[in-house]
Amino acid sequence: MRNIRMLIQYEGTRYQGWQRQETSDNTIQGKLEKLLSQMCEEPIEVTGSGRTDAGVHAKGQVANFHTNSDLSTKEMLAYCNRYLPEDIAVLELTEVSERFHSRLNAREKCYCYQVVNSEVQDVFRRKYALWVPEKLDVEAMRKAAAYFCGEHDFRGFTSNKRTKKSTVRRIDELVIDQKDNLLLFRFRGNGFLYHMVRVIMGTLLEVGRGERSPESMEALLKSGKRELAGPLVPAKGLTLMEVHY
Repeated sequence: MRNIRMLIQYEGTRYQGWQRQETSDNTIQGKLEKLLSQMCEEPIEVTGSGRTDAGVHAKGQVANFHTNSDLSTKEMLAYCNRYLPEDIAVLELTEVSERFHSRLNAREKCYCYQVVNSEVQDVFRRKYALWVPEKLDVEAMRKAAAYFCGEHDFRGFTSNKRTKKSTVRRIDELVIDQKDNLLLFRFRGNGFLYHMVRVIMGTLLEVGRGERSPESMEALLKSGKRELAGPLVPAKGLTLMEVHY
């Protein structure tokens, strides 16, 4: 049986996230599995590197599936991009070893959260960035961001309160780039908990508004209490950029 690796991009605005759901066929995984099953003329299950939430976008999602099909990867790629919805595209299809697993073999993921910080909304970024009209203190947010780098228990920064798995993760980089009124928050780490990036973003924006001090991040991390962290920001500003193996 062949193992096929996919590099995918999607605009997640109208989807209920990545993960297949019994109550809805409006998911990225569900759309891909339905199309691939038709193409390969056999049931296909797609495994993604991770589950992006409803409304989250991806420029570099990685997935893989197994098939007995004799179609070439070039033929598969052409078929996918002919019949997929216009807001989902397969950038690459390559045959890989049987041992490759898009989720278990992933070593690092990179996300970007976009914020438009201006008095007037940028209508051309409204689907991909959070609009914050209040003036933000970028340097204060950069100081706060430094506290999240390294290995920490991020229990207080996830919406999953009942998890029995480890909530320790490592953030290798959290940088804030500014291009005029556009702020790009770039996260790079070995893994991220459910809603982790969006809760950290809510906390950093409170720092930017002067509602918290950068130094308070240290105690906040140690507390492990979700109710002490900032709000969950909207999904639309978040994009999965890359997955490294």
